[in-house]
Amino acid sequence: MSVTDLIPAQTSSAMTDPFGRRISYLRVSVTDRCDLRCFYCMSEDMTFLPKADLLTLEELDRLCSAFIARGVTKLRLTGGEPLVRRNVMGLVRSLSRHLKTGALKELTLTTNGSLLSKYADELADCGVKRINVSLDTLDATKFKTITRWGDISKVMAGIDAAQAAGIAVKINAVALKNLNEDEIPALMEWAHGRDMALTLIEVMPMGDIGEGRIDQYVPLSLLRSRLANNYTLTDLSDDTGGPARYVRVAETGGKLGFITPMTHNFCESCNRVRITCTGTIHTCLGHEDASDLRKPLRASTDNDLLNATIDRAIGTKPKGHDFIIDRRNNRPSVSRHMSVTGG
Repeated sequence: MSVTDLIPAQTSSAMTDPFGRRISYLRVSVTDRCDLRCFYCMSEDMTFLPKADLLTLEELDRLCSAFIARGVTKLRLTGGEPLVRRNVMGLVRSLSRHLKTGALKELTLTTNGSLLSKYADELADCGVKRINVSLDTLDATKFKTITRWGDISKVMAGIDAAQAAGIAVKINAVALKNLNEDEIPALMEWAHGRDMALTLIEVMPMGDIGEGRIDQYVPLSLLRSRLANNYTLTDLSDDTGGPARYVRVAETGGKLGFITPMTHNFCESCNRVRITCTGTIHTCLGHEDASDLRKPLRASTDNDLLNATIDRAIGTKPKGHDFIIDRRNNRPSVSRHMSVTGG
């Protein structure tokens, strides 16, 4: 059976958590595997899930479609690195049918960019209008240090291909103490010079990476105050459905975002849930909460059991996370790696 042969998900009621927040944004990890090994994300000798444990592409399609029928209007595919999943473009093309019906307003993905030059044209043809590319430095040597073996020229070629295909690119950069924090102004000016927004992200205490987080962590409040010494930053009310808060930089004309799970979590407006490549739903990035959607998905050809499980999971969504990084808590707040949860 091909992905496009699937029966459309049944229409059902919208999803609202215990705090009245309507769930309209779904992030789905299609694989925990990645072709890079960024040191703040995973250990060098990562043990990945057996491929047999992953949902099939057909199951991922059905699961996403069920959430779209329940009111999800923004769908982001993540990993690991989503583009390393074999035949992933078949899933993207199938899901694009929801863009054509208007049920889905945006289909997008987060990528490290290393394979983007191969898929940019097809992504654009599937209706993907913007993507996030993770890039923490413009220095080739630093890039190899951060990713352990990555080639920055492949990422740059991917960004070129995406923009040539008409896809808007936003750069995501994790702020890393004593590594790239002094490079942020140059990274921002480069991104804005290419008509790309830049979003800075604080290190998050997820998964055992073989070392503590305290020596990596830079509060973005500190970086913002440094930038404000040389740039005019004006707060914007832009809401892209994610956790970033944006400013306009007068000198470059570009947008700069801050994702601050440690210093200010913005959980009060969270409209997101995440699903792993094994079909586990996490309603909060910073909690160990988990519900298995794979079992009800496989137990019946209709979505009654699946929807009931989704409702129970949404009913446990917490008000906010409790990430902590300090000398007394220099350990993961949650045991799972970001590559498993989906970025």
